[in-house]
Amino acid sequence: MAAAAAAAVGGQQPSQPELPAPGLALDKAATAAHLKAALSRPDNRAGAEELQALLERVLSAERPLAAAAGGEDAAAAGGGGGPGAAEEEALEWCKCLLAGGGGYDEFCAAVRAYDPAALCGLVWTANFVAYRCRTCGISPCMSLCAECFHQGDHTGHDFNMFRSQAGGACDCGDSNVMRESGFCKRHQIKSSSNIPCVPKDLLMMSEFVLPRFIFCLIQYLREGYNEPAADGPSEKDLNKVLQLLEPQISFLEDLTKMGGAMRSVLTQVLTNQQNYKDLTSGLGENACVKKSHEKYLIALKSSGLTYPEDKLVYGVQEPSAGTSSLAVQGFVGATGTLGQVDSSDEDDQDGSQGLGKRKRVKLSSGTKDQSIMDVLKHKSFLEELLFWTIKYEFPQKMVTFLLNMLPDQEYKVAFTKTFVQHYAFIMKTLKKSHESDTMSNRIVHISVQLFSNEELARQVTEECQLLDIMVTVLLYMMESCLIKSELQDEENSLHVVVNCGEALLKNNTYWPLVSDFINILSHQSVAKRFLEDHGLLVTWMNFVSFFQGMNLNKRELNEHVEFESQTYYAAFAAELEACAQPMWGLLSHCKVRETQEYTRNVVRYCLEALQDWFDAINFVDEPAPNQVTFHLPLHRYYAMFLSKAVKCQELDLDSVLPDQEMLMKLMIHPLQIQASLAEIHSNMWVRNGLQIKGQAMTYVQSHFCNSMIDPDIYLLQVCASRLDPDYFISSVFERFKVVDLLTMASQHQNTVLDAEHERSMLEGALTFLVILLSLRLHLGMSDDEILRAEMVAQLCMNDRTHSSLLDLIPENPNPKSGIIPGSYSFESVLSAVADFKAPVFEPGGSMQQGMYTPKAEVWDQEFDPVMVILRTVYRRDVQSAMDRYTAFLKQSGKFPGNPWPPYKKRTSLHPSYKGLMRLLHCKTLHIVLFTLLYKILMDHQNLSEHVLCMVLYLIELGLENSAEEESDEEASVGGPERCHDSWFPGSNLVSNMRHFINYVRVRVPETAPEVKRDSPASTSSDNLGSLQNSGTAQVFSLVAERRKKFQEIINRSSSEANQVVRPKTSSKWSAPGSAPQLTTAILEIKESILSLLIKLHHKLSGKQNSYYPPWLDDIEILIQPEIPKYSHGDGITAVERILLKAASQSRMNKRIIEEICRKVTPPVPPKKVTAAEKKTLDKEERRQKARERQQKLLAEFASRQKSFMETAMDVDSPENDIPMEITTAEPQVSEAVYDCVICGQSGPSSEDRPTGLVVLLQASSVLGQCRDNVEPKKLPISEEEQIYPWDTCAAVHDVRLSLLQRYFKDSSCLLAVSIGWEGGVYVQTCGHTLHIDCHKSYMESLRNDQVLQGFSVDKGEFTCPLCRQFANSVLPCYPGSNVENNPWQRPSNKSIQDLIKEVEELQGRPGAFPSETNLSKEMESVMKDIKNTTQKKYRDYSKTPGSPDNDFLFMYSVARTNLELELIHRGGNLCSGGASTAGKRSCLNQLFHVLALHMRLYSIDSEYNPWRKLTQLEEMNPQLGYEEQQPEVPILYHDVTSLLLIQILMMPQPLRKDHFTCIVKVLFTLLYTQALAALSVKCSEEDRSAWKHAGALKKSTCDAEKSYEVLLSFVISELFKGKLYHEEGTQECAMVNPISWSPESMEKCLQDFCLPFLRITSLLQHHLFGEDLPGCQEEEEFSVLASCLGLLPTFYQTEHPFISASCLDWPVPAFDIITQWCFEIKSFTERHAEQGKALLIQESKWKLPHLLQLPENYNTIFQYYHRKTCSVCTKVPKDPAVCLVCGTFVCLKGLCCKQQSYCECVLHSQNCGAGTGIFLLINASVIIIIRGHRFCLWGSVYLDAHGEEDRDLRRGKPLYICKERYKVLEQQWISHTFDHINKRWGPHYNGL
Repeated sequence: MAAAAAAAVGGQQPSQPELPAPGLALDKAATAAHLKAALSRPDNRAGAEELQALLERVLSAERPLAAAAGGEDAAAAGGGGGPGAAEEEALEWCKCLLAGGGGYDEFCAAVRAYDPAALCGLVWTANFVAYRCRTCGISPCMSLCAECFHQGDHTGHDFNMFRSQAGGACDCGDSNVMRESGFCKRHQIKSSSNIPCVPKDLLMMSEFVLPRFIFCLIQYLREGYNEPAADGPSEKDLNKVLQLLEPQISFLEDLTKMGGAMRSVLTQVLTNQQNYKDLTSGLGENACVKKSHEKYLIALKSSGLTYPEDKLVYGVQEPSAGTSSLAVQGFVGATGTLGQVDSSDEDDQDGSQGLGKRKRVKLSSGTKDQSIMDVLKHKSFLEELLFWTIKYEFPQKMVTFLLNMLPDQEYKVAFTKTFVQHYAFIMKTLKKSHESDTMSNRIVHISVQLFSNEELARQVTEECQLLDIMVTVLLYMMESCLIKSELQDEENSLHVVVNCGEALLKNNTYWPLVSDFINILSHQSVAKRFLEDHGLLVTWMNFVSFFQGMNLNKRELNEHVEFESQTYYAAFAAELEACAQPMWGLLSHCKVRETQEYTRNVVRYCLEALQDWFDAINFVDEPAPNQVTFHLPLHRYYAMFLSKAVKCQELDLDSVLPDQEMLMKLMIHPLQIQASLAEIHSNMWVRNGLQIKGQAMTYVQSHFCNSMIDPDIYLLQVCASRLDPDYFISSVFERFKVVDLLTMASQHQNTVLDAEHERSMLEGALTFLVILLSLRLHLGMSDDEILRAEMVAQLCMNDRTHSSLLDLIPENPNPKSGIIPGSYSFESVLSAVADFKAPVFEPGGSMQQGMYTPKAEVWDQEFDPVMVILRTVYRRDVQSAMDRYTAFLKQSGKFPGNPWPPYKKRTSLHPSYKGLMRLLHCKTLHIVLFTLLYKILMDHQNLSEHVLCMVLYLIELGLENSAEEESDEEASVGGPERCHDSWFPGSNLVSNMRHFINYVRVRVPETAPEVKRDSPASTSSDNLGSLQNSGTAQVFSLVAERRKKFQEIINRSSSEANQVVRPKTSSKWSAPGSAPQLTTAILEIKESILSLLIKLHHKLSGKQNSYYPPWLDDIEILIQPEIPKYSHGDGITAVERILLKAASQSRMNKRIIEEICRKVTPPVPPKKVTAAEKKTLDKEERRQKARERQQKLLAEFASRQKSFMETAMDVDSPENDIPMEITTAEPQVSEAVYDCVICGQSGPSSEDRPTGLVVLLQASSVLGQCRDNVEPKKLPISEEEQIYPWDTCAAVHDVRLSLLQRYFKDSSCLLAVSIGWEGGVYVQTCGHTLHIDCHKSYMESLRNDQVLQGFSVDKGEFTCPLCRQFANSVLPCYPGSNVENNPWQRPSNKSIQDLIKEVEELQGRPGAFPSETNLSKEMESVMKDIKNTTQKKYRDYSKTPGSPDNDFLFMYSVARTNLELELIHRGGNLCSGGASTAGKRSCLNQLFHVLALHMRLYSIDSEYNPWRKLTQLEEMNPQLGYEEQQPEVPILYHDVTSLLLIQILMMPQPLRKDHFTCIVKVLFTLLYTQALAALSVKCSEEDRSAWKHAGALKKSTCDAEKSYEVLLSFVISELFKGKLYHEEGTQECAMVNPISWSPESMEKCLQDFCLPFLRITSLLQHHLFGEDLPGCQEEEEFSVLASCLGLLPTFYQTEHPFISASCLDWPVPAFDIITQWCFEIKSFTERHAEQGKALLIQESKWKLPHLLQLPENYNTIFQYYHRKTCSVCTKVPKDPAVCLVCGTFVCLKGLCCKQQSYCECVLHSQNCGAGTGIFLLINASVIIIIRGHRFCLWGSVYLDAHGEEDRDLRRGKPLYICKERYKVLEQQWISHTFDHINKRWGPHYNGL
């Protein structure tokens, strides 16, 4: 076949595939060049045919997939190897042909040159980091890639960085989506003008080759797709096909990246209908094409789509009889919308469906235009490509290719139309998909690019009926999961709702659709079309009604529900996303008067839908009991459009309101929700589980409230303003089930409510009324006022961070509404109402974030309890707001007691809602208020202060809003004949307040006390007559009143409703069996509201006649009743304020108040106290007293604890700290006494019952991090910057040790240095002691304790029983004397020679380990603990493993580590003297005992004891050095501090002071000699010879041994004998910078060399002998420490400048011993001068350790590290982290870098910090601490402009370093206090 094809190509034989590759390439190029030439001729038919034939052969679709499928005929078809080879071959051909004979890369470059790069268009996938700038964005979806963002100028803009969820594309350069000012430098130029036009022949080949190539790809896709047998193609098969096609699709993707010129060619190819028709029609003779066409048709059919043969209407087909019938046939398999059944549902169909699964409802197919759902016709490659992209469930590569083409405008339009045409199909596929999440993301990735562009969206709306398609598809999606609604009338309901348990809702599968819909509705032109289209509105309301009443809750009355359903998440999400957000989108376009018509349309269809809904659920007038649904989207649509109409469009409210009957129905369900909220909070729904509380909270939560509770309350306000007020009020109390409670009788029966719920339900009802009457959110407040009120409410509950405020303030959910979070108005309102509190910290406490707190004037004037109650999710927040208010009043001195919620003046009502205030002036409410006041005064049960507070609030609201002037009221005083119903004469509260009510007839239970009294009937008849006259108030029944009103209205509207209503009402409320026990009694009341208020005042104040009308003293008060005196206070203040307002509104009231006050009120009758009651009273009193006692004790305990915590937990405060509890009182007591914190006994520590210190042992490498410069290293933020660890203390010491070990005897090397710079063991204590046996039993109890602890008891970890500080061992206290008054401290007058001998003898005595006592066992075990604290590699430095020298070295190094660390904690020097906490809580003394005890087990051979070399002259044997292979380390190379520790720990403890001083003096002589030697090596040749001569002259003077010049010259001359100075070439001199050495600088140099030793020695002396450290200036530190250590002779005068040499006290003649020391070096340096010199110069000046210095702005770190590849696995880590100690970049949790089950961070923490790691997590901006086997999140050191962290970079705002926080972190690292200060530790199981 190959040959035949080749022959067709003009005789020029292309080589066979078997030839070697290079030849092939050449030949391809030649063929391509030939063809290009042929095609360039004017008559190019022959060329075209040739090319076609070649392509036929190369791109034959049979080959690769046959091979992939089975491989039988692969060999026959394709000459090459496996399938891969053939495909590569084809691609190579294509590349050659496109390039037309040239090189492919050059071709690419040439095409790129013609790219008019006006748009960026970079496409990214999920998890890419992009930016969004709200200042520059026109569309809310605008996004920029990092490069364009940083190249543009966005300073001061409102931008954030975000991690893309679904993928996206960069909009830079697209002026439809963003403002041009935000374009980056590359995309600013409108460069189309100056790009030359493309030469014709450049892309000529592409135009011929690409159609075939794309067709070939489509054939592959057709071939590869097999209609699955079961349900959806198995992922595996599809992925296999896609993997094979990977190179082809990548090739296309690369083409799109060549720029505009190539994109336009591709667009031509993809959209050309002729090409498509020619190639794919399947009519040709080619069998293969035919076959593939058949597969395509099968795929179409199986998708439930039809292929209409000749109706070629573009886009969506016109419905026609033919297609629709076809459609129905093709549609069966797809869904169950058409009366058929889903395959998944077949088991339900035979009627035996399982219990609990509610039957799905199917709608008939008549609901919509069928063609939208199932007709597709493809007319171009683009359309079929998209079809397969959908079929294969949006493979990422295909999506990227399709999106990469978008910068081409023509393509964008074509693709958008194609996308819309396939829209229904996409959603069908999505619904069936198994991977709906990934697929959703990819769909939105595409659609957001298309629909964000208004122009484009408008075009497709007009041309392709986009809106119809979307609404239809939405309906179609939801119809598959409808069930019958059980609301109201379960049996006969015709209403259907979505089933929230279905996967579609549960998994939010509909969100891509809804998000597209919201996106297109944000464009004005599109939204207008929607609002004008009546058909669409009807369909839409139909859709919304599916959600009306979903997720119905039924109250469980008997037992607890067994399974708590969590469907409410789905329900709330669905209402918010599918109903509310489109609603806000539409509302944003109804802002001006011209849009009135739209509102009328929506309202009209909304009301129709509501009417249908009421009919469907058979609703008349009573809601079914014990049911509630929180979802009433139709009500809310109606409410929000009403609100908008009045607020923005100046519509007359009444013109859009329905009749009274409809209003009555409208108010029922929202009111039911309010009542249910109260029931839920009263725990009446407790048997429904926690989820019902969850619903109640979500309903008011900030993201939902303005789409749920706010519209509900507004709708109720509208209903209340238009309905009869008496009817409304009685409905409220009936809904809240407290009607029976509202009686004057002291006892009553409530048939519908348990007694324990009455009080909270009554509070609920009153609170609801207060909210209803005082909330103005939709009744006249401007947007800014609303924002301010919301903000004040949130800030009053708690101080808030900026981001939580943004989150809590309900913003209009539609992004284009204008109030964008963080917008100008938000910031300005915030600064007006709140003060910023900068982030602070307590050194040992938690870290605060920057907070906003309300200003004082806000508390004073704007605190609004009503708003707070409305917005609180948790009831405790209301309390919190009140507590803060109380605190403010106390602090500002405005009110000392417990205040009541303040009454706040409201903004004025919009005229349309004036009717709302009639509620305050209706008799029903007044009767309720009167009754409640009376009940409170008489102390009836179930009433609370809260009830009274709300009653007074309502009265005050009524007084504030009283309408009518009181002109006529003076006349009407003429007696009772005005009173028809004998309660109140009129409806105005002001006049009703003074109306006296004499008698009330009540229904009471037989048992009530009222019945027992003589009824007034038995008294004289005239009395009775007067009673009749004054009209005994009848029993007032709210229910009856309400019925009556309702009846009137219904009769007015329709007579036939009568029959329906009557039976319903009667049956419900009379509880069976309750009637007979009620009897009627008549109560004498004789009170008015005013008199009740005055009596209340007396009652509240606890004094008789406490109320005195203030206007009697100052008449002015009535004229301006706004008096600050009354604005804050408790109930008494409230009553006074109300009386004042009543008086100022009417003269009558004023007179009556005065009258009442004149009558001295008779005392309230004392209750008769029965014996039983007395008993309970006594009990109460006793309880009260007990409570007070308890409080007192607790307070005392708390203060004790507090003072203890202050002393124990404080880490950095040097002041109030108590030393360890070691008694220091009487000098004669020599035994130390310890308190055990477990058993509480105190006593000495003894051999049998030792006491120990609670200690924490931890390995530390902090010392090793010291460097020799003060500036900390910077964290690298570019490839150039690197950190090398060569100059750290640990590295320098390591090098020194290995150098010594190279040339000297191993055992001697291990005595010449200290280890522990890395992995040293640090011991710290909290200072508490316990008996060791007590500790063991404590550990046992911890072991058996099942509580989850943050520590591992098996590893010996515990917390101190007293202060709860973390610890892991106990350090035994050595029995014996107290540190201070120590008999050994007395100075003796022995000469230094005697002391030296004594020291030598004491060291020579072998230290036998004491007999087996408990103490010695503990000493041994703690030594084991110390060893196990650090890793083996930090203990074993010997060349012979397991040598005892290792242990010896390790033990004295532990002492060294602890001394050095304490020095660092003191700031690196001892200038501050003894005042350091570290010293007071130190355990060094005990540690020394343990170490000394163990070290004395190893005796040093007296031959090798360095002490002899220091104090005796030996015979110098010149031969000695050469006999041994490895000599001992010369004494001048020894580390003097190590020698000191060895000498002291080898002495028997306790040590005598004079022996200590002796050792120090001897060692100082060695140290000084080392200093001189080091100095001599550092200086230049000339300096050396000058000094040598100068010193030699003074050698004979008397104090030559104490003159540094003489000694220096001697050292130089001695060292000269070796070859030490000789090999100094010229380069050496150049290296050491020439310093002019003055005597002062030399003295300073020598002192600096000696200081570290003096500091450590002084610390040691301080711990061993308890001597204080003197404080001093830095420059005199040397002399002070020297005299403190006894080095300075006592007669030393301080006049002349201090000379360090004067401290020398030579035990043997100086020159002899120096000669001896230098001789040891001589023999070494003769052979190794370089090393000899290096070892002499010891770096002793280490600066304090620091963490790396971090850059100011977090973005610098993020941009460098989040894309950086890991050096180990060379991948970009998913969770990158960087070590803040050494700058190493690691993969957190990365399995790629795991070694022996340790992940990289844990491993690094062991290598870098010996188990302590401090890592900055790049993607989260937080710091994580690893300590051993535990870890904790420390927090962030980067804060945003508002002082708060941004963990996980969720908000993506710019972050800046917080230096104070970083200092705290560093401090905790250096002081090893991570374990104590951070509380939340958890095990990491080596997985970090």
